[in-house]
Amino acid sequence: MSSNSDLLARRMAAVPRGVSTAAPVFAARAENAEIWDAEGKRYVDFAGGIAVLNTGHRHPKIMAAVARQLELYTHTAFQVMAYEPYVELAERLNALAPFKGPAKTILFTTGAEAAENAVKMARAATGRSAVIAFTGGFHGRTLLTMAMTGKVLPYKRAFAPLPSEVYHVPFPIPHYNTTVEDSLKALQFLFKADVEPARVAAIIIEPVQGEGGFHTAPPELLKALRKICDDNGILLIADEIQSGFARTGKMFAIEHSGVEPDLVTIAKSLAGGFPLSGVIGRAAIMDATEPGGLGGTYAGSPVACAAALAVLDVIRDEKLLARADAIGERLKQRLHVIAKRNDTAPIAAIRGQGAMIAFDIVKSRGAHDPDGDAAKRVTTQALANGLVLLSCGIYGETIRILVPLTASDAIVDEGLDRLEKALVS
Repeated sequence: MSSNSDLLARRMAAVPRGVSTAAPVFAARAENAEIWDAEGKRYVDFAGGIAVLNTGHRHPKIMAAVARQLELYTHTAFQVMAYEPYVELAERLNALAPFKGPAKTILFTTGAEAAENAVKMARAATGRSAVIAFTGGFHGRTLLTMAMTGKVLPYKRAFAPLPSEVYHVPFPIPHYNTTVEDSLKALQFLFKADVEPARVAAIIIEPVQGEGGFHTAPPELLKALRKICDDNGILLIADEIQSGFARTGKMFAIEHSGVEPDLVTIAKSLAGGFPLSGVIGRAAIMDATEPGGLGGTYAGSPVACAAALAVLDVIRDEKLLARADAIGERLKQRLHVIAKRNDTAPIAAIRGQGAMIAFDIVKSRGAHDPDGDAAKRVTTQALANGLVLLSCGIYGETIRILVPLTASDAIVDEGLDRLEKALVS
């Protein structure tokens, strides 16, 4: 078997540097919340493939469902000859939609496809073109979703010009002195200075920002946005790509607020590691696009649909909504204990809903001066300690935890031990 160093050399020679890899080691096998690299070293997985593995690596029920589907057919293209797993999954997702009234679902392959198609459907339904997003938001790497993403580096540099009629307002982060009032005031300024409400098709927001630092959208902001949308004929899109499917203790994070969106983008943990995404929306909006205007050759793969149906079963049968809350409390309690130590990297702003937990690495205790370089050192040391860990945030200062919801308490505690050791080092 090849060593990590051999594989890294091959990767550098064969794969462009534009796709970066956080860990200079290579996966050989994985099970639930554990990964073994090419040299046999074992890691606790606190990254979950960037929130893809809420049900863990290779969950037996998901693998069995995929195996059954592989014995039948792997592809027809839904636009050529449809198949039951797509329809059944759409039915089940419609029943879970976080809004009242008839719903419909369309499936794609990636989160960026979901976000881009949500905008297409919003434009078709409203006859308008403009989109409003938030600073710090991440919606994908296609040209349109890059334009909606509220972070320049590393996503936008060198790719201009980006699509027009995409506008940003500040996302409220109290410890950076940005309030809900600031966000709403900026939105009103935007309406006065750049784009009238009658030209806006949609406002897109992550109920919990992912790449932006695991900041939760305050309910008062979401309620205000809902009213603004209702008053002006604008559609509200909830981007649940990272926060969906039990991660926050609800099927969708926006359910914590009681606010009902018009469209919901989904991906990541929908299919337990298989590429699948989609948009759930109000039926009238979803039907505004003419036949042939939506789709994709691989969109809604039957294998991925089979996996997703099993994922929904696992979330229900293993009570992962409650498990997310239990894991989240376990993580936060331990992090608050660690934060009291005087020999660790200073940490602040421990936060999160359910098991979507994060904290910031700062330069001095009791303050909030972000230290992205120190956060990078922590993730590097964590890997050396056998823990896969990711950073994020405006300044790269945030450590995010996305341990599979199927992980045992023992594995969660082991990961926390390794994290604590990385913070001390």
